Amino acid sequence: MAVEGTEAPAPPRESPEAGDQDKDQAGWLARWIAKDPVRAVAIGLILLQVIWRVQLASRGFLTIDDYPLASKVAESDLTPDLLLSLYSNHLMPGAQAFTWLVTDELGLVYWPYLLAMAVAQAVLGLAFYRLLRSLTPARWGVLIPLCVFLFSPLTLEAIAWWAVGANALPMQLAMVLALGAQVKYVRTRRIRHLGSLAAAVVLGLIFFEKALLVVPLVFLATACLFTTGGPVRSVIRTVRLYWPSWLVLTAISGGYLGLYLSRTESSSLREPASLNEVITFLQEMLTGTLLPGLMGGPWRWLDTGDGAPVTATAQLMRWLSAAVFIALIVITVRRSRFAVRAWTLLGLYLTIVVGLLALTRLGSEFSAVAGLVPRYVADVVPVAALCIGVALFGVRSDLPGAAGTERWTWAGLFRDRQSVLAPIAVVVASILAIGTIWTTTEFGEDWAVKYGRDYVHTAELALVAAPRDTVFLDRPVPEIVIHKLAAPYNMQSRFFAPLNPRPRFVDIAEHPSVFDDKGNIRQARVEGITNKPGPQEGCGYLVSEGQPASIPLSSEVYDWVWVVRIAYISAGDTTAVFRLGRGERQFDVRRGLNQIFFTIGGGGTEATLTLADPAITLCTNEIYIGNPIPAE
Repeated sequence: MAVEGTEAPAPPRESPEAGDQDKDQAGWLARWIAKDPVRAVAIGLILLQVIWRVQLASRGFLTIDDYPLASKVAESDLTPDLLLSLYSNHLMPGAQAFTWLVTDELGLVYWPYLLAMAVAQAVLGLAFYRLLRSLTPARWGVLIPLCVFLFSPLTLEAIAWWAVGANALPMQLAMVLALGAQVKYVRTRRIRHLGSLAAAVVLGLIFFEKALLVVPLVFLATACLFTTGGPVRSVIRTVRLYWPSWLVLTAISGGYLGLYLSRTESSSLREPASLNEVITFLQEMLTGTLLPGLMGGPWRWLDTGDGAPVTATAQLMRWLSAAVFIALIVITVRRSRFAVRAWTLLGLYLTIVVGLLALTRLGSEFSAVAGLVPRYVADVVPVAALCIGVALFGVRSDLPGAAGTERWTWAGLFRDRQSVLAPIAVVVASILAIGTIWTTTEFGEDWAVKYGRDYVHTAELALVAAPRDTVFLDRPVPEIVIHKLAAPYNMQSRFFAPLNPRPRFVDIAEHPSVFDDKGNIRQARVEGITNKPGPQEGCGYLVSEGQPASIPLSSEVYDWVWVVRIAYISAGDTTAVFRLGRGERQFDVRRGLNQIFFTIGGGGTEATLTLADPAITLCTNEIYIGNPIPAE
């Protein structure tokens, strides 16, 4: 209320310029959406997928192969030798380069990898949408295969686990970009699209040697979707009409294989233990992982410790997934003969993937669960989604393969009031959406539990608080963080190499420390075999006059690299030599009551100890040979 005699202040008014800008921005956005609402919805779905998955993945941390990869690059400068070296028989210079940059600047952190995977996932989603629009005639219908690709739980590891995402995302992007380039080449025959095709394949190979599968995928897609006639005629026409593509891809493949074979020292191929192992693998992979994963499953996960979970699909859901997928095949084939070519493409590519997996993953101690690992079939997801889209809607009329084919639209189901497929489709889609949300959420709950994250963070805090002269004896990282098969990268000296400050590991010290299984710093002791009680009262074993003293052990020590702890009392300063079988170690002896820890390689039933100065005597009755552990 205004006071009498004064004028009430006018309310603040927005400047005309600001109001016009807001209206212009709102108007531009509305016009952009109205121009192509399908594109707007597709981009919204892509953003939803990335944000949702990043939110779930951010609850986790590095895991399993991430640590050895970071340790490996931390030991070297960024050189061609590092980039072209193999990690676990994988040639992936792009992944190693990015890991080196992050490790060198930030140490063992997770967020840069998560950010990189999120960006790659967004780019991949956009590229897949563009491929669908360039390949199929459907408008709103492209959202169906797009959703299958974006939200399939089979690709969750690729945006959560760096060692998986660094391989899988570039390979999937290479697949999508290569198929898109081939579509353009088939349509226009312009040479520049061959350059795009080559660049796409090279992109994948920089990160993962399995990207070589892009080559047969492009060939099979061309033969199945862009030619007409029977199988033999389609292959002949594919080779004859599009030979420049195969010339380019053959040259890239040959050069890459030559490089890869020159770097590898052993083959990763294995021989399956039995036919039953192969059958079990196929059954688990198809009915337990792939088909449920394409239908929103597996709905239930099996925890594997610190790593990503594996599928644990219930038997009933396996049969239902297979039934739904078979029904989809039957319906699409009955409505369009061209769908046969789409499902043939999926079957052929899946056969290649299964064969490769059988040759590289079976015949090992992990064979029993190989078929339950989603990342092994992550590259099948974009192919399956693409084939679902083509089976539903065919290919565009300006592509050679479209000649004489019948196509139908998803909207036709709803215009036909006599069709019972429309309500069935709505029910099935709703069930799949609910299942996908459930499965993805459950994955996030499992992924959030990370023993390695707590182990690393505890060690980092302990190192900051520890005295600067703290030194450590080496011991394995807990197996829940890194399995012993990752040796030598399961050792703490390798595991903690990326940290800053970096712990200093030694092989001899008087008062060393160790990291316990939670990452805390503890004084070291040795657990293992000790000496038999010495004969000298109040001394144990007397070492004097420069003569070696034989010290029998309580039991035989097998030949290995051990840590020895010797507690002694010496009359003066000198040096001593400790022998254990083939092993020999020299150390400094100090006057008074002291102890020494050191590593030695050897074994046997007795040890010897000799002093360099014959005028000095030493007594010891406490020798331990074994492994370092935290003191109580």
